[in-house]
Amino acid sequence: MWSQDMSLTKQSIEDRMTDFVESCRRRGVRVTHQRLEIYREVASLETHPDADTVFRRVRKRIPTIALDTVYRNLKSLAELGLVSIVGTSPERLRFDANVRRHHHFVCVRCGSIQDFCSESLGGVEPPPEANALGEPVSMHLEVKGVCKNCGTRTKRRR
Repeated sequence: MWSQDMSLTKQSIEDRMTDFVESCRRRGVRVTHQRLEIYREVASLETHPDADTVFRRVRKRIPTIALDTVYRNLKSLAELGLVSIVGTSPERLRFDANVRRHHHFVCVRCGSIQDFCSESLGGVEPPPEANALGEPVSMHLEVKGVCKNCGTRTKRRR
């Protein structure tokens, strides 16, 4: 089902947490306290946080956690398909707990990333040229532009 509602509610966060625990168990991945708290941060933020942001927030609850632990867990969760890596900046990977079909609008000024759904893109399949290169496992559209906040700031300065 292609849902237009991309808002993050307390219930949707709890649903993500439940799905996460069940997915880990199905895959034989241990659900450690650290892994759970790292995922909780990604799942509860609409901003598609980078590892440094996740680290700073988790460290408030687990003061002994290391930045390397956060990086390793996020990359491992991405490899398992439990979070996705968003954006193309190699120096600052961003993570998204929403693994359902959706797309991203990336602001070229402030770097914000916002989720959106589009009925018209729901049935788009990988093109034959991509299939000729290998077996596609996912497809995602990234629209780059100037977000409303940055556009409003520009208009105010004029």
